[in-house]
Amino acid sequence: MTIRLPDFKGGLRAYEPRAEPLALTPGAPLASRTVFSAAHVVADPYADTSPDAPAAVDWDATLAFRRHLWSHGLGVAEAMDTAQRGMGLDWAGAAELIRRSAAEAKAVGGRIACGVGTDQIAAGSLGEVRAAYEEQLAVVEESGAQAILMASRALCAAASGPEDYLEVYGHLLRQAGEPVVLHWLGPMFDPALEGYWGSSDLDTATDTFLEVIAAHPDKVDGIKVSLLDAAREIDIRRRLPQGVRCYTGDDFNYPELIVGDEKGFSHALLGIFDPLGPLAAEAVRVLDTGDVTGFRELLDPTVELSRHLFRTPTRFYKTGVVFLAWLAGHQSHFTMVGGLQSARSLPHFARAYELADGLGLFPDPKQAEERMRNLLALYGVAQ
Repeated sequence: MTIRLPDFKGGLRAYEPRAEPLALTPGAPLASRTVFSAAHVVADPYADTSPDAPAAVDWDATLAFRRHLWSHGLGVAEAMDTAQRGMGLDWAGAAELIRRSAAEAKAVGGRIACGVGTDQIAAGSLGEVRAAYEEQLAVVEESGAQAILMASRALCAAASGPEDYLEVYGHLLRQAGEPVVLHWLGPMFDPALEGYWGSSDLDTATDTFLEVIAAHPDKVDGIKVSLLDAAREIDIRRRLPQGVRCYTGDDFNYPELIVGDEKGFSHALLGIFDPLGPLAAEAVRVLDTGDVTGFRELLDPTVELSRHLFRTPTRFYKTGVVFLAWLAGHQSHFTMVGGLQSARSLPHFARAYELADGLGLFPDPKQAEERMRNLLALYGVAQ
């Protein structure tokens, strides 16, 4: 049977859903690359709340999804942009998420790293920004998780130039108990981060970013670069001190960056690996054997879906991620904290469904089709 899907021209087109999913089961631990999936949160659909109220989280479903990722050998990057930090999930909710997920990781033997930011304050002096970072760093370290120092809207607003970034990050790295991951999130993901590292010129900003790392290489496990610019990531990767890893955050060019070249490669910390988790893990296992062609054959076809989910405005990619989690049966509803399920159009959802179904990402294609039909009916699309 076919399903009629809306297109981007105001019409409907016929699509024949896939009958069988791609057969993917947990396998050996990943060896050649360290791979994190940034994970979404599952909202509580029965909570009487509003978009500007504190998030109501379904903790059981949220933790079950993390167990799903861990079962396939992926690490979980927790309380990051994908979990709607600053877009529905406030610091109180993020702190609870960090504590619960870190405890779950310990119980099941999963790898976890957690985002450290300053979102408990909207703005402040450099001293207040440092204190906010310190508060969150303490929560993450006390949980037993690795820390990811995220970009800060408050720091971006308070800093007068590169020297302020050098001072704040230097202070934090000196006091961190274990090596951290530094995260450079570009303005396409958060417009409030325009000019991060003290300059809107990316060459100048890159120099400052690398200066921070060079001053404290023993305290930097790696960097996550989310600029959607493969050439710049490769340039940064080649300029890192020995032993500092590059975790690609490029949801447009990840297969080629993970494969790398004769001068090195990127590990991965990606939001797109939330819906692609089992497939991504299988691809890395193929790469572990040295089979680059097999890796690319598995992962290259996923790029079209990723670029669709992360299309402008890129910051709303979380909506597509949660939509696919619902279709895949990882949660019983399509509701998001902050009401963000409204952030993408019906044609966008239809195309995401078609691309994901074509890849075989849905464990139960029939259930995914039924849920897609229900959404279409809700929007008034007759079949």
